[in-house]
Amino acid sequence: MTIATGHVADEFEPVRQLFEDFLVAEPEYSAQLAVLRNGETAVELAGGPTLAADSLTGVYSVSKGVSALVIAYLIERGMLALDRRVAHYWPEFGTAGKENVTVGDLLSHRAGLAALNPGTFAFDEFLEHSEQGAARLATQPPLWLPGSAFGYHALTIGILMEELVRRVTGRTLQDVYDTEIRGPRDAEFYLGFPENLDDRYVPLSPPVLTEQQQREAAARPPMDALAQTVFTNVDAPDDLSDHGISTNNPRVRRVGPAAIGGVGSARGLARLYADALPSAGRPIASEAVFRDMAIQRSWGHDRVLDVTNSFGAVFLLPQPRMPYAGLGAFGHDGAAGALAFADPSTGISFGYIPWPRQHPGGADHRSVALARLARECALADEASA
Repeated sequence: MTIATGHVADEFEPVRQLFEDFLVAEPEYSAQLAVLRNGETAVELAGGPTLAADSLTGVYSVSKGVSALVIAYLIERGMLALDRRVAHYWPEFGTAGKENVTVGDLLSHRAGLAALNPGTFAFDEFLEHSEQGAARLATQPPLWLPGSAFGYHALTIGILMEELVRRVTGRTLQDVYDTEIRGPRDAEFYLGFPENLDDRYVPLSPPVLTEQQQREAAARPPMDALAQTVFTNVDAPDDLSDHGISTNNPRVRRVGPAAIGGVGSARGLARLYADALPSAGRPIASEAVFRDMAIQRSWGHDRVLDVTNSFGAVFLLPQPRMPYAGLGAFGHDGAAGALAFADPSTGISFGYIPWPRQHPGGADHRSVALARLARECALADEASA
């Protein structure tokens, strides 16, 4: 019996089987999965009661990796450089102990600007391409001495990326993305979701916790003051209502904040990352640019998330806690469980979106299992060729 719909190349048939095993194990679970190999579709599957092949939904921080493609595009064209000081492009930034912060430091969560302190972002200030919010961050002393630690800039890295793009192009990050990256590839992943596609939007839904997960959540210690500040830093509810900061809010969908506002499909994500690989048909930037962005810049204990983490410039890198791909791969996960990445060692680009939100957040364990199996299939096929 066919449980998932879609297409799988013969050499990737084990991936279909694992995907369908997940669907059978949890009848309320839905997902989309797309794997391209050297730009050609190897896996395109959808299954479960909620997500169809043409469904589009929010992916939270997977948006950061997509936004990073804009940074790569601008580096390739000589408009940004990771080793330049941020103040070279944004003079107002070079105050209050941030004078020597480089673009690479800023984009690898090392600058100590994970939140406004004191105060919060007004919702409109955060939403409308965050020019006012960026101005406030520019004058603020860092929350730690830049370079002495790193901590996940959950919302502010989007604001900081948007301001860098605005400074060097005079355009919004979302406009550069749509015009130069998404549009030419006809990729169904949006930073600024068109209203005429709202009938395809599947609202985010809270996780369904097992009894054990409920006990674990209840026993979890409270967040420290820094993490609490980071995750309550916008004057809007952090919920799934139509007036919160998720893409269930139509205003968030329309604007597409660079950190959390992306909406699309697994197929769209895999299509985008395919053009970040050496085999790209329409390369977003050179292999050298992506290699530089994927160099490990932050490794160890994440001061905000209180877990081990590894970052390049924006991109989340494979690591023991999340071994999703080979050395040199780069991508990002999201709070609802989604994952997207490119792996130069296999030529694989990968997109995965589950529904509902997965517990406890970040890449769903299924995504890592599917990604690792796709890698094994690619390597086995290469060895047999």
